[in-house]
Amino acid sequence: MLDTKLATSLSHKLFRAEQVREHEQAAAEQSGCDLATLMERAGASVFRQCQSLLPNTHVYLVMVGQGNNAGDGYIAALKAKEAGKQVHVCAVEPHRILEGDAGRAQKRWLDAGGKIEVFDKGLLDKAGLVVDAMLGTGITSYIRNEFADIIDAINAHTIPVVSIDVPSGLDANTGQSLGRCIEADVTVTFVGIKPGLSTGAGKQSCGKLVYDDLGIGKAFSELARSSASLLDIEQFRGMGPRAVHSHKGTYGRLLCVGGNKGTAGAIRLSSEAALRSGAGMVRVYTHEASTIQVSAGRPELMVTDENLEDALSWATCVVIGPGLGQDDWAETVFQTVMKHCQTHPKPMVLDADALNLLSRQATAYTINDCILTPHAGEAARLLGVSVDDVEAERFNYARQCAQRYHATCVLKGAGTIIDNERSTWVSKHGNPGMATAGSGDVLSGILGALLAQGLSRDIAAKYGVTVHAKAGDDLADLYGQRGMIASDLFDAVRVLINQ
Repeated sequence: MLDTKLATSLSHKLFRAEQVREHEQAAAEQSGCDLATLMERAGASVFRQCQSLLPNTHVYLVMVGQGNNAGDGYIAALKAKEAGKQVHVCAVEPHRILEGDAGRAQKRWLDAGGKIEVFDKGLLDKAGLVVDAMLGTGITSYIRNEFADIIDAINAHTIPVVSIDVPSGLDANTGQSLGRCIEADVTVTFVGIKPGLSTGAGKQSCGKLVYDDLGIGKAFSELARSSASLLDIEQFRGMGPRAVHSHKGTYGRLLCVGGNKGTAGAIRLSSEAALRSGAGMVRVYTHEASTIQVSAGRPELMVTDENLEDALSWATCVVIGPGLGQDDWAETVFQTVMKHCQTHPKPMVLDADALNLLSRQATAYTINDCILTPHAGEAARLLGVSVDDVEAERFNYARQCAQRYHATCVLKGAGTIIDNERSTWVSKHGNPGMATAGSGDVLSGILGALLAQGLSRDIAAKYGVTVHAKAGDDLADLYGQRGMIASDLFDAVRVLINQ
């Protein structure tokens, strides 16, 4: 049976910023060093990434703030200067003397003959690379105008940016932009990966994410408690070989419900994805106007527009929602499915319009074994909040959705979040090419197929999301992101399911 491997590596764990601040000193001491040593290692790590990104760049612009993030920046500037680079260090308050380890790093820069300048946009044209060391993980309120103006200037330029720990202006825990946020090409984060770098706008803002535990990872992992885990395909053992004496009934009877008049494509994508993901038998209940479109060219699908109760009794698992609509037909179908599955419990996947209908009738049904797959708009309706609220705090609202409906919530988007009321996971895979019509319908079919084959709700959600996202990445690597369509995913999913 498929299961996840033990992911003990810190590179698969997410830690809130306050967890890192609270435990890094003790972890350093247990590892035989101090915070000043960590700052030295962090600055050196940043310079290595700069060299890796643009080895032939001679002119560096290092933007520093006033905290330990600035200290890392001063060390990176020193390393660049020692390597023969021309380095400009700029600060909002260039004459301000910093305290503590950051102050000592600042003094070392000045003692080495370095200067601290007022930022000038002209420096962006002279430099080949920006090191962003302005605002670290401690910022939780909207940034000052002086920083906002600098961030705007950097983002408007084409110059590559390497951010230290988090892009300046990003909330490290939520991924929310605090008024303005650096759009980095590379973010080098330390000690523990922050949740805000893994999902939503934060995933975009950080660019390529590089993690360095600064040599204290083992001690830190024993002190701190992670808030979530990252998922990638390498963490899964796979589903294993099928028994020689098995038959189609061994691998589940999945009913896919949806495809109102004019939206047959959605339930066709979902049901065909289920076949390609290994479901033994797939039946589709759809609107009478959609039967021909759903069944055309795919005789393996059993398609009907009659006897929904019989189809539900036949099924061991149900997917409802793709192309369902919200008219009278949809309402009647939704109520029939929900009432049946309350009386005869079986695993369910609720997607698309089934979520919108559920949001209006949440108190009418008790769901025991269900995966919900909302995007931000659907999650907002399920919880009675705004889309902006959801996108600003994706982790919070994924948990709220799971708790309110006692289900496993798959909050789709950049860095899809999976929450089961107790634990949280985030997909490392996925790309903007998957932002295309029908991609979510394919995911619902994959999830339904995995449930039908006997996987537990949480394992099905984690594995299904991972396979779906990795399939998109594999296609993007082969053909590029633009032009990807949902049905392209079928073959890529099949390859991954069989690995």
